[in-house]
Amino acid sequence: MSDKKHTIDVDFFRQLDRFTFIVRKKVSSTYAGSRRSLHSGKGLDTIGYREYHKGDELKSIDWNAYARTEKLYVRQFEEDKSLTTHILLDASNSMDYAGDNTTKFEYATMLAAGFAYLVTRDNDKFAISTFSDEIDISKARRGRKYLLETIERLEDLKLGGKTGIDNATAQYGKAVNSRSLIIIISDFLEDLEAIESAIYRFSYHDLILVQVLDPTERDLTVHGHSKLVDLETEVNLDTYVSDSFKEEYQEQLDTHINRISDVCNKVGAEFYIFTTDVPIFDAFLHTIARRK
Repeated sequence: MSDKKHTIDVDFFRQLDRFTFIVRKKVSSTYAGSRRSLHSGKGLDTIGYREYHKGDELKSIDWNAYARTEKLYVRQFEEDKSLTTHILLDASNSMDYAGDNTTKFEYATMLAAGFAYLVTRDNDKFAISTFSDEIDISKARRGRKYLLETIERLEDLKLGGKTGIDNATAQYGKAVNSRSLIIIISDFLEDLEAIESAIYRFSYHDLILVQVLDPTERDLTVHGHSKLVDLETEVNLDTYVSDSFKEEYQEQLDTHINRISDVCNKVGAEFYIFTTDVPIFDAFLHTIARRK
């Protein structure tokens, strides 16, 4: 279990503030928690008309339409409806790996905090819960004070346990009472059936999966006699990393990633992969650029 403090770069939030005018346009219907619903009265854009019914607000009547038709019509608008954002962050031992300086957990935490920050700017609710083989469920709240408290909690969090996404999402699913935006950030280096089960479990929601890997995991760089350590089981493996070993590793990893991607495509979820050497702000903006 790791006892070290995980530092979150505050400059990331300064950059988000600097580029708010870009970010807000791209996330106004997603990360900020908005949903469109039909509503008669003040809203965003007029999408049509219907006949006036007793109880409708008089200010919604289109008097120009009445002058033309001598019938009362009310304007219908598209209006925002709040959507809670639930972020599930992998805090298992495997996320403590760092080939260079930044651990996968530190990188994943920056992404999670970035998503939460954008939601907070529109005063919508969010929760960042951490999981390994169990899950620590946080209650969805709103406000910058809650965001700062959440960041402090994540900075002091002790990583531990094995990744258990199936069990964790099964528990978390009981706490989600309405259709939500769910973001799962993990290295997703566990049994494919467990990952697929988690994806299908949340397929009714707006679902985003973000896989965070170290560059040495994405492209195996070691060669020759090597000592490999499984961070979750602490098992040591002395082996010789040959070219054929590296080819087989790459083939199995690609197959694993492709199957996750296929299931996401099947249910309409989004799937992103980032290595920790990608500038965090670039990775974050890439997820936004893909959103409509």
